This record gives sequence, C-alpha cells and structure tokens, in this order.
Amino acid sequence: MNILVCIKQVPASSKVEVDPVTGVLKRDGAESKMNPYDLYALETALRLKAEHGGTISVISMGPPQAKAVIREAFAMGADEGALLSDRNFGGADVLATSYTIAQGIRKLGQFDLILCGKQTTDGDTAQVGPEVSEYLDIPSVSNVIRIEKVEEDGITVQMDLPNELEVAKVYYPCLLSVDKDIFQPRLPSYIRKMATKDKEIPVYTLSDMGDQDKTHYGLNGSPTQVKRIFPPASNDHRENWHGDADELTGKLYDKIRELKFI
Repeated sequence: MNILVCIKQVPASSKVEVDPVTGVLKRDGAESKMNPYDLYALETALRLKAEHGGTISVISMGPPQAKAVIREAFAMGADEGALLSDRNFGGADVLATSYTIAQGIRKLGQFDLILCGKQTTDGDTAQVGPEVSEYLDIPSVSNVIRIEKVEEDGITVQMDLPNELEVAKVYYPCLLSVDKDIFQPRLPSYIRKMATKDKEIPVYTLSDMGDQDKTHYGLNGSPTQVKRIFPPASNDHRENWHGDADELTGKLYDKIRELKFI
C-alpha cells in the first residue's frame, strides 16, 4: 500500500505575532511543532504499513523551517518526505492551501491512501482534507475513529458523526481525515532520528507545479481574506487573601457574586 500523510507545522504556543498588513501569522522563526492531529494520521499510516506492508511518504507546506516536522516524521517511521515552500504560497486560505497541496501530491505521484489529521490547531477549519480530495477527484471521509477492514480494493472505516457512528467502505485511491481517538501516536525514535538526519528532503516551489499560474496560490488565490486576527487575551490577574475560614468563606462568596457566577 502506497500511503501519503499530509502534515503541518503549527505554532507551539498562542504567543505568535501577526502581520498587520496581511493579517496572517508570522511563522518564520516562531517556536513550532507538528500539528497534533497529524500525529494521529501518521500513527495510522505506520500501523497500516506494519500490518499490510507498503511505503509511507509525508508532505508539508510552509517555510523552510517546516522541514523539522518532516524529519520528526522520519524519526517516527516515515520513508520519504517533501516540502512545498514558496513565497507565492504564503497567506493562503483553506481553498488555496488545498489546491497547492493537491498540486504537490500530483507532483509526488500516485497514492492508494492519503491521510490527514481532522484539523489544525492554528486554523481549526477541518476543510483542507476534504478539499484536497475534491481537487484530486478521489473519494474522502472525515472524522474517522477506527479502521475496520483493509482490503485490496478499499478500506472500511468507522466515522464519528454528530448523532451516530457510521461505517463505510471507501475505494482506493481515497483520502481519510482521522480524529484523535483512532490511535495513540508513538514517540520518535532517537535511532531513526540519527539514521535519517541527513536524509534529503526535496523542496518544491511554484516552478515545480503542474499549474504555474500565480493567481491560483497564496493570497492571490484566496477568495476569503482575514479581516482581523489577534492572539487570545490572557488574564493573569490574581488576589491573595488571608484570614480564618469564616473570613475567607465570606470573601469567596462576595467575589462569586461580584463575578455574577451566582
């Protein structure tokens, strides 16, 4: 089975600068990590490979520093990886991002199964996976929480829908967006990390894409624009109270009334 996993590097904390002109996150140099949901997708691929054989490739889109998550994927067990990185890709909304990733996948070749995390922690749209499948013209299902059966022509999965659990067989090639309950991700192997530390990671730019029209990528290819983006407000106010039990109980009651919790 030829498996591809889409992974993304996301901010490691909520303290991220925002470009005041474009309204997008400043990712260059920011402390980052692999998107947590993508770890579940990668673990799913590793277990499928262990049981049914095949190869695992990963693809990511981002600045050059995003190679770090590809190397983390190597340390977990991925075989190959590629990065889509070009200034023309920057500032993309979910539609332009999905189109770019789909173009990158076409560059990499044919895959039986494409796995994505359900969503990212910096966007939370849960739209990229299904949109990539649309651009590739392959079937997809989301909210996958269990692999029921793997066959030569397709894969049967269980989906966690709002009001029910649904089981469906999806025929290859297909795309699955997996939820966090599917498997517990393994830790990267130090031995694999050292063995793959010099492994080449090809970087694909706009000039490598089948479609090289700049208006289809990045901000130019994004029909939606961010009107305003800001980091979440932090409340670090605190009060220290002293007194006996009766005094503290009274103060706590007054504070709860003041905050209108009761």
